[in-house]
Amino acid sequence: MESKDKVVLTYGTFDMFHVGHVRLLERLSYFGDRLIVGLSTDDFNARKGKKAVISYEDRASILRSCRFVEEVVPEKCWSQKVLDIRRFNVDVFGMGDDWQGEFDSLKSLCQVVYLPRTIDVSTTEIRANVLRHSA
Repeated sequence: MESKDKVVLTYGTFDMFHVGHVRLLERLSYFGDRLIVGLSTDDFNARKGKKAVISYEDRASILRSCRFVEEVVPEKCWSQKVLDIRRFNVDVFGMGDDWQGEFDSLKSLCQVVYLPRTIDVSTTEIRANVLRHSA
């Protein structure tokens, strides 16, 4: 009998890809055999009131080049998570702990984990540093 790969799913914008992103993806990859990333589209980000510095296409290329990521899928809406968990037969849904408790409703579908953020690294801080240094 063939064993099923354990599938891990996460979501994010992954703008200005940095070491915190790499560490999160690496730690999530330890939970299974395949890591799928739902990447927020530019349109979805706009509806959330966010604007990525890097385009969706370029962020997707960056994520695909990361050795921990097996597949990148566009995230187009909040409700997509339930559909993707079913579509990809997800075993573990993981996010950074800045989302702690936000996705507990998915626990009936799969294991939900929240991992600590990398200390002193965030896209918001990087963006602020760039603006400070360019002024």
